[in-house]
Parts: sequence; C-alpha cells; structure tokens
Amino acid sequence: MALSTAALAPLSGLAENPIVGPLVPVHEASSSDDWWRSAVIYQIYPRSFRDASGDGVGDLAGITAELHHIADLGADAVWLSPFYVSPQRDGGYDVADYRDVDPLFGTLADFDALAARARELGLHIIVDLVPNHCSSEHTMFRAALASGHGSPARDHFIFRDGRGEHGELPPNNWESHFGGPAWTRITEPDGTAGQWYLHLFDSSQPDFNWDNPAVGDEFERVLRFWLDRGAAGFRVDVAHALVKAAGLPDWGGKADGGSSPGFPGHLAPMFGQPALRDVYRRWRAILAEYGPDRVLCAEANVDPLDRMAQWVAPDQLHQAFNFPFLGAPFEAEALRAVVNASFEAFDAVGAPTTWVLSNHDVVRHASRLGLPGVGLNVGEGLGPEDPQPDVALGRTRARAATLFMLGLPGSAYLYQGEELGLVDNTFIAPHERQDPTFHRTGGERVGRDGCRVPIPWRSGAPAHGFSESGASWLPQPELWAELARDAQALASESHLNLYRRALSHRRERVLGAGSLAWVPDLCGDGVLAFANGTILVMLNAGESAVPLPLLEVAVRSGETGSADLGPGEAAWLILGE
Repeated sequence: MALSTAALAPLSGLAENPIVGPLVPVHEASSSDDWWRSAVIYQIYPRSFRDASGDGVGDLAGITAELHHIADLGADAVWLSPFYVSPQRDGGYDVADYRDVDPLFGTLADFDALAARARELGLHIIVDLVPNHCSSEHTMFRAALASGHGSPARDHFIFRDGRGEHGELPPNNWESHFGGPAWTRITEPDGTAGQWYLHLFDSSQPDFNWDNPAVGDEFERVLRFWLDRGAAGFRVDVAHALVKAAGLPDWGGKADGGSSPGFPGHLAPMFGQPALRDVYRRWRAILAEYGPDRVLCAEANVDPLDRMAQWVAPDQLHQAFNFPFLGAPFEAEALRAVVNASFEAFDAVGAPTTWVLSNHDVVRHASRLGLPGVGLNVGEGLGPEDPQPDVALGRTRARAATLFMLGLPGSAYLYQGEELGLVDNTFIAPHERQDPTFHRTGGERVGRDGCRVPIPWRSGAPAHGFSESGASWLPQPELWAELARDAQALASESHLNLYRRALSHRRERVLGAGSLAWVPDLCGDGVLAFANGTILVMLNAGESAVPLPLLEVAVRSGETGSADLGPGEAAWLILGE
C-alpha cells in the first residue's frame, strides 16, 4: 500500500532537516468515509456519570444536563452502557426488559429528552445491546422455568440434562467469566431436581439459545424499537458469544476463550461460531433501512486481530473494539506492532480500525500505566493488596498514550472521566463492592468497581458534584477534589484541556480519516513517530529525553517550551498547512 502524493507533500519542506527521513507507509484512508469511520465516541456508564435525582446513582436526566460538556470536548457520539430495566446484579448487563428504562435511571421520556438534546448538540447516540444473555427475572426466562422439559419456552435458552447417574453434574466443564461453573441446576415445576441452564457470566444471566429463530426475531424487534427512538446504532456486548458449538463440547482453555498453550482461541466452542455471521448480516440489513449513518460496534474479544476482523466484513458489523491495542504495554515496539497489525487486519476487509485505552471493564489507563514495569496488567481491578500504581507516572503516561491514540487514523473510543486523568479507586472496602466477580470468587478477584467510581464535576461540592445529596453508590477517593472538571477547566495544562486541544486539532485536521506512515529516522530507542496529514506524532516511551524536530508544536503532553521530548511524553508537530 502506498501513500498518495498529496499525503506525502507536507513533508517535502523538511528536506533540510536531517532528523526527518523517508516515510514507511502503513495505512491510507478510504475516500468514502462515513462519520463512524473516524469518529470520537464517548462512553457513558450511566450509574457513575451524573446523578440528578439525589439517590447516589447516575441517571438519564443527569446525562442530559451535562451532555454539552461532551459536545464541547469534541466527541461525535455517545455510547450509553445499559439503562434498561434490570435487577442490577451486573451493573445493568442483566436485562429484564429490553424496551424500557429502569426506574433507577428514569423513564422512556427521559431517554427521548436525552436523544433530543443530543441531536441539538450534533451528537449521535449509541445504545448498548446485550444479546448473549438476559436477567433471570426476564419474563422469557421465568416462562422457561415454569414450563416443562422440552417446552418451546425453555428452548429460548440453553437447558441441558446433567451428567452423572442422577444428572447431578453440569452438562460440561465450562467456567463462568465471573468464576465458578457456567451452569446452574433448576428445580422443576413439580419440585424435583431438574435440568441445568448455561450462563457464561453470573447465574442471574442465562444465555439465550440463538439456534432458535424466535430469539433472533425478538432481538430484531428490540433493534427497531431503539432505532425508531433515534438511536444511531448499537454497541454489541460479547458479540462473539451468541452462538455455541453443536454438542457443547468440553473446553480445557481459558473461560474467556483467549488463547493458551494447547488451546488456541479459535477452537473455543462458546465463541466465534460461523453462524454468527448470519445474525449480523440480518442486523446490518435492518440498520441500512434506517440510513447509511447507523452503526454496529462489536465487543468481540477474540484473537488474533485478523480473526477479529472477520466480524467487520462489509455485510456484517461496522466496527470491532481493538482489545490488543488496549492491552499493549507502554513500549514502542509493542505499540508499533499492534498498530501495524491492526491496519493490516482491518484494511483487508475495508473496515475502520478502532482505538481504545479504557472502558468500564478494565483498569483505567491512568492507573494501568503507573504499575511497576510498563503496565502490562490490564486486569479486572486493583485492590489494596495489589501493587499500587504510581499515580503521577500513570497520569503522565496516560496523557502521552492518549495523544498517540488520537493521532491515529480510525475511530477512537473514550471512557468517561479519562479526559480528567481519573485513576481507579484501589481502596474500596469489601462491604462496599458491587461487582459479582468479587462475590462469586469470595474476594479472590477484586472485580471492576475501581474503574466505575462516580466521576467528579465540582471541587468542594457534595460527592464532588456527582450528586447534590452527597450520595455516591461507590466511594470516591479524596483525589477527586483536585481532578474535578471545574478545577481542570481553569488550568491550561490540565488533563481536560489537553484532551480539548487534541480533539480540536484532530477534527480540524481530519486526522481520524487520514493516513499513517512511520518516520524511520525518528523511530528507535523507545521513540515512535508517524505522519498523519499535516501532523507529525511523536511518542517517547523510552527512558531518556530526545530532541524534537524544528517544527511548530500543535499539542504536547508534557512540558511546554522544552526543545526535548521527555520520557513518557508525546507531541504533535505541524508539518505544513
């Protein structure tokens, strides 16, 4: 693949600068990009964004009230984590009604008001869809429990007879992602010990049987319900897990399907089955009825990257989260390798590459990059017994990692609060923890509460401005006072203002729809450099400062005015106008 003459032109004036050498082309953008191909999409975890009701839990009205801040930041869209009716045993990913809003978050009228406000601000709304499983309180599952063996209602889910002389053993050896077996035995309507149902996650989250066409029909109705209410598309939860291999064979590998010695991920029987493609072809056709601007993004945590790219062929999903990039260490060669592999895999199917550093399921990158070494542990969470992040180092590297990411062509996903440089709360007491992972493993696995702590809006206010009542469903650390949005808005070199500057340049210079080429003479000794349009992006992941080229600085993550780029810093330099 070669860059066009126009893409190379901005470097032509640098011939007299011996630092800048030949470009190594990696990626050239398509000329027919839709908004989602280059968008900045901001994830909102409703429980922790803003509480308007005063009950200590975030809600839709709170999101609507603060939505202008997201537009001002420079985002193109908002992805809302689940707000459906739910018993909230897994933060809303246990859905009891896919066509209504949980009273905890408000009403359908509140959603409509949020969607209307988003349209005023020029923001698209992406709704989280959870099609692999529902809540055990869903009417379909209740009907399955009340019906007999082999009934149509029971066939909406994956029920099987147990093994052993009396069916006392689970049907296979699959493990739940949250710890323990992936099967729970029921009591039949007549009071006898009965069949087992599958739940890849908590026992309160039974998996649907996607071999039953009625399940697909139901979710097509769900899609249309939210599209009719103005949704621009859907983020599809565990998009690789809906269909299971025939016969449900035993699996000796990781519960999450990741590759391990002797158990390559592509053989995991609970993930990545070919029949999934038919599901997504049908969904894509439905979205097309509503216009070319609707989008499906897969949470498909499969490896390697070229396998992940199979889900974003032209007639299937539009995007897939780039988890290998999220999990890459803060090392130049590792980052370069994953960027190259990402473009190779996704360009091959004509799909945009996505970039993400944090979300509601992993340690925030401001904490992760401050861990000993190079922050290799993405993890589910950090507790008081774990090695503690160096907060200053983590936030410094987080600024640089974000600047590097936002300079890349493709679509970038931001997690609420990362623009404030928030870190995980690693000192949540056991009795305050909410994540089912913590409780199912007896505390052996801390869970994800640390990255889900309600975010700070106003320094000195109750609950740091999250809730006027001062209530907060998870405890906020003292650090939130100095990281609150209002305090950062007034500090020119704050995390928040770095994001604002970077996103402004990204939009003005159309970097998301741009091209990428490495600059070899600037790469090496822990340093990466690439050209994207009129911007030269440099990242110093090494241990020593390096001189910057003699170019105007557009944005930098570290000390302004310095002629050097320090360790753990990044900068954007202007190549030409």
